[in-house]
Amino acid sequence: MSGFGGKVVAITGGASGIGLATVQLLAEAGAQVASIDRAAPGPAASAGARLELQGDVGDEAVVEEQAHNIRDTLGPIDMLVCAAGFSNGKSVPDCPLDEWDAILRTNLTGSFLWSRAAVSQMRAAGQGGSIVMIGSQLAFAGGRSNAAYLATKGALVSLAKSMAVDHAADGIRVNVLVPGAIDTPLLTRAFDRAPDPEAARARSVARHPLGRLGRPDEMARAIRFLLSDDASFTTGACLNAEGGWLAG
Repeated sequence: MSGFGGKVVAITGGASGIGLATVQLLAEAGAQVASIDRAAPGPAASAGARLELQGDVGDEAVVEEQAHNIRDTLGPIDMLVCAAGFSNGKSVPDCPLDEWDAILRTNLTGSFLWSRAAVSQMRAAGQGGSIVMIGSQLAFAGGRSNAAYLATKGALVSLAKSMAVDHAADGIRVNVLVPGAIDTPLLTRAFDRAPDPEAARARSVARHPLGRLGRPDEMARAIRFLLSDDASFTTGACLNAEGGWLAG
């Protein structure tokens, strides 16, 4: 896989799950990785990251400051992965406004703010760039009791398509990875909200024709492809990596 030596890659949600696996994989590929997460940097998050930043991805001032920090420390952002996100497992009638706002702030507004900062640097550098949003199979299939999360994942698909058209002339590609149920801390927390977590896990596994949950490293490899020159004619696309959930 080509195209990562010396590239500056910003990854939100880089301290765990898909984000952390992507930090590690791209660092191994020679990228200069900046990991952004609301969690404090720790030994696990440090694996491969050249720069670790803690903060709220939905805070405009924080994002602008951290994006400038990346540019001044590593150079202009060449690639961006928007992996920060969380859910609350509630339907519309049960979702308080403050929780709705918090999920949209992280999952959607955070992706908007980091994309805006990254595109600004990419355009100024004049070398193009690549952005990957992390969507969800549930944005297409629907799902129970996760209204705010699903709303943000559907919106990210539309955001990516809009950006792909707007910035194609700048040489900036924007795509969406569509995972299935991936064995991450976020998914474990979702199962733990169920009356019977093990039964919830078994039901999720059964929805995948491949018969198992996905792994973060599998998603990281799919992200690596979308970011790379091997996907040079791919923009505004959704890459399904959901174990057959949407085909079953």
